[in-house]
Amino acid sequence: MARIVAVTACPTGIAHTFMAAEALEQAAARLGHTIRVETQGSVGTRNALSDADIAAADLVIIAADTQVDKTRFGAKRIVEGPTAPAIRDADSVIRQALSGAAPAAVPSAAPRNPAMPQIVAITSCPTGIAHTFMAAEGLEGGAKTVGRTIKVETQGSVGAQNALTAEEIANAEIVVIAADTKVDKTRFAGKRIYETNTKAAINDGAALIRTALTEARVAAASDMADKVKDVKAQQSAARTGAYKHLMTGVSFMIPFVVAGGLLIALGFALGGIYVYDDAHKGTLGWTLFTIGAKSGFALMVPILAGYIAHSIADRPGLAPGMIGGMIAASIGSGFLGGIAAGFLAGYTVKFLNDKIQLGRNLDGLKPVLILPLLGTTIVGLLMYYVVGEPVAAVLGAITAWLKGLQGSSAVFLGLLLGSMMAFDMGGPINKAAYAFATGLLGSDVFAPMAAVMAAGMTPPLGIALATMLFKNRFSEDEREAGKATAVLGISFITEGAIPFAAKDPLRVIPALMAGSATAGALSMVLGCTLRVPHGGVFVLPIPNAVGNLGGYLIALVAGTVVTALALYALKKPVEAAA
Repeated sequence: MARIVAVTACPTGIAHTFMAAEALEQAAARLGHTIRVETQGSVGTRNALSDADIAAADLVIIAADTQVDKTRFGAKRIVEGPTAPAIRDADSVIRQALSGAAPAAVPSAAPRNPAMPQIVAITSCPTGIAHTFMAAEGLEGGAKTVGRTIKVETQGSVGAQNALTAEEIANAEIVVIAADTKVDKTRFAGKRIYETNTKAAINDGAALIRTALTEARVAAASDMADKVKDVKAQQSAARTGAYKHLMTGVSFMIPFVVAGGLLIALGFALGGIYVYDDAHKGTLGWTLFTIGAKSGFALMVPILAGYIAHSIADRPGLAPGMIGGMIAASIGSGFLGGIAAGFLAGYTVKFLNDKIQLGRNLDGLKPVLILPLLGTTIVGLLMYYVVGEPVAAVLGAITAWLKGLQGSSAVFLGLLLGSMMAFDMGGPINKAAYAFATGLLGSDVFAPMAAVMAAGMTPPLGIALATMLFKNRFSEDEREAGKATAVLGISFITEGAIPFAAKDPLRVIPALMAGSATAGALSMVLGCTLRVPHGGVFVLPIPNAVGNLGGYLIALVAGTVVTALALYALKKPVEAAA
């Protein structure tokens, strides 16, 4: 009997990762061997191999479609290949690996694209000028000295230059970050990363590269919450183009809407539904309402527009975007106008930044003088004379239609929004529904937000309920994970359902969509409203945060029960599962 350790991984870290792991485990059991399989992917590292596991192993099998760090296996014999052969014929993979033969069914992983850099890097310093570029030059010279190719993205006051593409990151052996400021690492999820400061790169780039090649590590997730963070990081890294920029703006907008909405609700709770009248002026309720409505909500559209522009053009786009957003709010074009202003500002400033070349010594003038002035002027004129009024008319028509929804129309919208929330659990379709509902809060349309949050809470809550009621449908690990999933569910973190959907998507996802569609439809039909875009059950006790609280609880419970029952009907008992 042989003792085997294995690692499985695929680019998305979901289907093939788990399918290969299960195939290897079942094959090892049939052949009379012991095996421990670590899975790596978008839901984090699961069943991580310990040093003792590796030390006791006779063989290491790596079934992966992405690069896996092998340094921890030392001198152990390693057999590598993609996930497909392990899924199709794991018995042969194990037999050939133990025989010492080069497994015919397990070809070596696809080679790197030689046209891509072997190393990708980011340099950044607080001012974004001198040290940023000196560190980049140090890394480029160091990589050349050790015989490696490199591409360095510089992040500074004039924005990101020589930006790394998703393909370049995917092909790179390691990521080097030489920075004196915080650098967003979400797009490097799953890659080996080495972090240091700019001084190390400037002083001895070659030594830094050598160290990075041996010491770069992939961060591992340790629990359910960390796995969900990894899922979100993977999704963020996968976003591209206009969708990425829109979601960046939405993510920065949400805290302002949450704070403003809760303060408005507290104001209503203390002073009644007409707390904003002059008769209540100076009272605590009036003051809280004013803070929430006149400050928190007032910043919603400018923040949305500003950070859309920031995502496109980096820091130089922030001022034109926010000012464009202020104009959108002032002329009544709301969140649609803010979206338009953000994209106008971002692409305008990016065009100007690319075309205006002053040389490195004068580049510091661009982000503080030239780009804000020109960008704001162009965007402001376009918003007043071209974009603003048509967008305001469209928003008015949408608002009137939504406020008049009744009967079958409300049911249809609830079913649609609910299904979208559960379909990809934090992916593009989920976020499209969420962004739609969140944006409408500024137009005093609160029903879609209630439907979306109920539908987003239902998938993890339904899974948690199913793991308690129908234990024979889940493995012991899944039943244990269900407890953490419940906490994520009540917190409105839909991604908590992903690990379960990943292992059995064809059965689990339809069950989740059925429950979320039920919750969304009931919420709309019962006239439920929600003034805040997040918080899960923790906002329900706040007076006036939720309209028709009893109906909302019915929608949430009904969606959860439908999800659990659908899981029972669709999933096979674990003992009978193939």
